[in-house]
This record gives sequence, structure tokens and C-alpha cells, in this order.
Amino acid sequence: MSSGAIWSVDDHLEDILGAIRPLDPIELQLPDAQGCVLVEDVTVPVALPPFDNSSMDGYAVRTADVAGASEEYPAVLTVIGDVAAGSGGLPAVGPGQAARIMTGAPLPPGAEAVVPVEWTDGGAGGGAASTMLPAGRAPEAAGGEVRVHRPVEARAHVRARGSDVQAGEVALAAGTVLGPPQIGLLAAIGRATVRVRPRPRVVVLSTGSELVQPGEALGEGQIYDSNSYALTAAARDAGALAYRVGAVTDDADELRAAIEDQLIRADLLVTTGGVSVGAYDVVKEALSSAGDEDEPGSGVEFRKLAMQPGKPQGFGSIGPEHTPLLALPGNPVSSYVSFELFVRPAIRALMGLKELHRPRARAVLKADKALTSPEGKRQFLRGTYDRQDGTVSPVGGSGSHLIAALAHADCLIVIPESQASAEPGAEVDVVLLG
Repeated sequence: MSSGAIWSVDDHLEDILGAIRPLDPIELQLPDAQGCVLVEDVTVPVALPPFDNSSMDGYAVRTADVAGASEEYPAVLTVIGDVAAGSGGLPAVGPGQAARIMTGAPLPPGAEAVVPVEWTDGGAGGGAASTMLPAGRAPEAAGGEVRVHRPVEARAHVRARGSDVQAGEVALAAGTVLGPPQIGLLAAIGRATVRVRPRPRVVVLSTGSELVQPGEALGEGQIYDSNSYALTAAARDAGALAYRVGAVTDDADELRAAIEDQLIRADLLVTTGGVSVGAYDVVKEALSSAGDEDEPGSGVEFRKLAMQPGKPQGFGSIGPEHTPLLALPGNPVSSYVSFELFVRPAIRALMGLKELHRPRARAVLKADKALTSPEGKRQFLRGTYDRQDGTVSPVGGSGSHLIAALAHADCLIVIPESQASAEPGAEVDVVLLG
């Protein structure tokens, strides 16, 4: 496609994703693997739980010994010892006997069920079975009796060996994103490390001599740098490890130096601002060369897209590792919409995920008047989506600087290139955010 051609949204996205390769897998300790994507199936080495154990504090008994037990005629059993979680050398429960047992403790031989402590008198001598024993404590010597006031069926209040997962089963499949429950499962089956694709390292740089960091005083003609904060947060939301670089002034040499400094920790670079046709569009000035003489095949191409907001875009690679770089517009809404459409899918492609895009839905437009759209451009408007009645309402206007409206939106209303308007009551596509 020629440099002066107008790119469609789909062609630009296809070009980006065609150049992105998933990061190479690495072995990580469990605490470091959160948010990463598994690259291989994880099978269960041992059953979970690995042994029959009690789900209650109570008494391990033989069912025949408590058959017919009631408040009026309790079954009286001899307590032969205590079984705590982590116990070894378990006492065998014979006829007329019971072992006091704690939640999670292994079921002793001979026992068929557990009677909850609430169904008993708590044991002779006031020995409350709800008092937890130290892990690994040996069973106590026989002594005392317990009165059981209800019968139990076999296996009552017993967690069976392998009732969670059996040895040899697939615990987690390749492609799974490791969140807290998945990390917990890996630990429970004894895995200390796991092979994953790491979370991509994304560096966000904003440009503009007019930008001031939040917390500092504004001078004449200055504004706060919101884009780098929003895009860094968006990159983290997409699954990346994101690093924000303070605003770079409108100086091409300074920007090139800042980018070179960041290459060592970047799997993907994102810039915002300086990509249009103005006199101070520093990103375009610094990176629009066809290629780097020292790095054949590198360079960033700047394009015009048939979309609103977000017409000016840049994409390419830089540095010895050909690190992908996406250059986004500087208007807050333009940069955020561009991130959702192009950068988020790139991040998820680096992670090796199959689902790259935000979910979409069809919704009935709920508005006071028709929404207009420039002919031949794909329009993205902010909206709020009501999942209950399947309607979507526009929020704010179409201006690319209206960041307050963006903060109250939870979707983007899409008006395709072939339409110049969308009437109230019409069905429209919406991109669901969050």
C-alpha cells in the first residue's frame, strides 16, 4: 500500500498482528507467573486430596457403632486418641471405639465416617473436640468416652482421596491465564515452577512540550499529561507489565534518545502525540525514516486511517531486536480508542492468547437524535451499555478531547464506513470495555 493511501482499520490491525510474534516461553516460580499464559498442559502428579480426610471437627467412628443413636439413647464410645492435621501413626478404630479428629486430618484405619462434634457431648472430662491440635502432633493415649446423639452414614463428612482431581488428570490446559485460583491449584499439586509466556513489557511515552505532570503547577498554555497514565493503566489491564515515561518535549533528538534508553526493557513501545502533520509533530519527525541504516528492516511508517477518532497512526519496529512500536495520536480519546483497537490486541498476541479483542455485542441505540458519522470513515463513539434491556446510549459528543465522557463510558458505539448516521432505535455494534 502506498504511503499516501488511506488505510482501513482492519488492514492496519492486520498489518500489526502479522508482525507480532508471541514471546518465547520461560520457566517461572509460581509467585512470578501470575498473569502469564501457560504454554503446556499441567497434569496432576498425585491425587488431590492425597488421602481420605475429615471435613469437620468431630469423631472418626464405625457406622455400626452409632446406628440408632439418639438424644435419649446415645451411643457411648471409648475415645482411643486424637488425630490432628499432619498426624502420622494413626490409631486403628475398632468396635465400640472413636478417635477425636480435626478438620483436614487423615481418616484413621477402621473408621468409616466422621460424627461432627455438635452431635456429641464433646467427650468425657470436657475435652472439646473443636480445639485444634498442633500439626504433626502424635495421637494421644486412650482415655475417656464420648456420647454420640445421631447416627451417620458411611463416608459422611469425609473428603475422599482424589475427590478434587485424580492423578494423571489435566489440572490446567495450555493457554490458561494464571490468576490466583490457578496459582493456588499449581501449589496444591506440588508445582513450584511453571512454563509460561511472560507478561509483555510495555513502555509508554507521551510527547509534547505543553505537558506537565499531575501534582505540578500549570503554566500558561500547559495541560496535564493524562495520556501516559491512561495508556499505562490500559496496558496493565491488558495483561502487560507497563512502564510510564514522563512526557518528552517536542525535540526529535531527545525523543530518539528516550526511546533508545527504553529499548532494554521493552517488548513493545507505545508513543502518544506528535503523529499528525503539524510543525511540532516530533514522533513523526524522529521516526518516519524508511529504515535505520544500522538496523535493516527497522523503521516506523506513518499512516492515515479511515476512522474517527484516531486518523493519524504509526507502526513499525526499532532497535537491534526490532521491537514493535505503535505511535498513537495525542488527543486523549483518540489515543485511548487507538489503544483498544490496536495496542491491546498486540499485547495479547505477545502473550500468546487466542482471544485478542474486546467482546462485542449488538445493541439498540437509545438516543434523542441520530448519530452522524463522516462518510467513508468508521466512527467510534463513547457509550453506556445496558445489559438488561440490550440498549446503548451515547455519552458526550464526538470530540476527541472529551476525556470526561470517556471516563463515564463502558463501551464504544461503532458506526461503519458504509453508514453516515445511526437513527434512534437502530441496532448498532458496540465494543465492550472492561
